[in-house]
Amino acid sequence: MATAGAPRGFCRCACFCSENLYVARYGLHVRFRGEQQLRRDYGPILRSRGCVSPKDFQQLVGEDEALAPEFLAAAEYSRSPGADFEGLLQRLETVSGEKRIYRVPVFTAAFCQALLEELEHFEQSDMPKGRPNTMNNYGVLLHELGLDEPLVTPLRERFLQPLMALLYPDCGGGWLDSHRAFVVKYAPGQDRELGCHYDNAELTLNVALGKAFTGGALYFGGLFQAPSALTRPLEVEHMVGQGILHRGGQLHGARPLGTGERWNLVVWLRASAVRNRLCPMCCRKPDLVDDEGFGDGFTREEPTTVDVCALT
Repeated sequence: MATAGAPRGFCRCACFCSENLYVARYGLHVRFRGEQQLRRDYGPILRSRGCVSPKDFQQLVGEDEALAPEFLAAAEYSRSPGADFEGLLQRLETVSGEKRIYRVPVFTAAFCQALLEELEHFEQSDMPKGRPNTMNNYGVLLHELGLDEPLVTPLRERFLQPLMALLYPDCGGGWLDSHRAFVVKYAPGQDRELGCHYDNAELTLNVALGKAFTGGALYFGGLFQAPSALTRPLEVEHMVGQGILHRGGQLHGARPLGTGERWNLVVWLRASAVRNRLCPMCCRKPDLVDDEGFGDGFTREEPTTVDVCALT
């Protein structure tokens, strides 16, 4: 039973990304469960309001232009009845089964290019900018661009959570309820590499957006709690549009950039049901301090009991 007067976290219904969506261009609220359903239920009224050509409709659907077909297929499988870990592995690249690191195309090349252009415009503007995290000096917080709610939240809720629930059930993959999303930039005269660290997250998605670059490979050790965690590190090359999935506690870093510029979208995925029991940074029960937005993913409500990552 909740304690009277105790602060409570605010939540949203899961229908946020599928029901009563407002399309400002056509002045219409729609229910979205897929392209066929959208065409069937709203085709006539959309056409009457100017959504006529195939291009118009693809822009309306949006995700077909942004998300890679392989990622959509993996997420759709993860949501299907009877989906299991082995079946999902057939739709991903296993970078390391031992370290539980996976790769999958996430964004289309066109979307990566469009996002890079937006990032460069923002970088050149005089708008206030915060550091993406305590380790990187160059980059952008997605909420500063206004992309947290329209892009990252649906990405987490509709696509990443069902996928992560199968890949990392012991790390809160099925309980993801917040995130911190940012883009980091590596370039000559700026940040060129990143030292070994672990993330303030249960799970992490790291997507290379571009541009043309050499070097800058990721390297992975073991979990930060384990002895000899950096023995024989595994190197992983970045590929534009493709995302690396790994546990937040996995030690990792970035080798020095050779040439060009590399921009990466990083999403720290958090599950309050896990971190409310044990802060991943101090490894103690969290001493909570009120914060804005998602804060660091902790809540004051009693969590549902789930296991934290085992050191294997």
